[in-house]
Amino acid sequence: MGARRWWTELSRLVLPVACGGCGVDDEPWCSACDALLGPPWRCESRAGRLDLMGAPGGLPVWTVADCVGPVRAAVLAWKDHGRRDLTRPFAAALVAAGEELADVLGPGEVLVVPAPSTPASRRRRGGNLVDDLAAALAAGLRSGGCPARSSPVLARRGGDQVGLGTRARWLNLTGHVRVRPRDRARLAGRCVVVVDDVLTTGATVVACRTVLEAAGAFVAAGVTLASTPPPGARPASGPSDPCGSAARVVEETLRGLA
Repeated sequence: MGARRWWTELSRLVLPVACGGCGVDDEPWCSACDALLGPPWRCESRAGRLDLMGAPGGLPVWTVADCVGPVRAAVLAWKDHGRRDLTRPFAAALVAAGEELADVLGPGEVLVVPAPSTPASRRRRGGNLVDDLAAALAAGLRSGGCPARSSPVLARRGGDQVGLGTRARWLNLTGHVRVRPRDRARLAGRCVVVVDDVLTTGATVVACRTVLEAAGAFVAAGVTLASTPPPGARPASGPSDPCGSAARVVEETLRGLA
């Protein structure tokens, strides 16, 4: 037995590893749970009150998973229970999503902006975990032929969103998301994609879009790791044509701005 394998086996005895999604032993992220992170599909219809919160229609939002079952367990473990090892499979899913969405969002340069977290969340989690998702999506877009880079141009005050309803989430974000002063000037005319971990009510995406467009950017889309189904709804598996009509939405909007 090689030294590396010996050390791995010893580590498993001292610090047992379990899948962050389903809990199966000896695998930090099993193949069955990984299969739940599929190609990107549109999910903005799940946040049905977006228009009521100041987001005039037409903003495509893609996701790669339903935030239910093992995926929900893994996201919570990643965010709140120190499972930073899950960044790798989550980032890989966003790289793959970026490769598929490159033709939709390109060919011009795209700035990928992570949704900001509160100072308290950054201290508790050791940073803004969504930064890694944004960097992964940008890498995937570049791999697919769309010039892209990620940049954390937004900052946020206020409390966390966990446990809040639609209106409470919106009020919690109103006035608390802002563009960092040093980044404001370079946003004018930029095509932006907002990235977040989970789409629930859409309040975070709307708040980010509002301040970015006030600074002169055009927010073309949102991308999330997972999407929460509305109460009583069946989880979606994603459409067979994941980009579908969204490509036309983005193309027509960009043409109108030309």
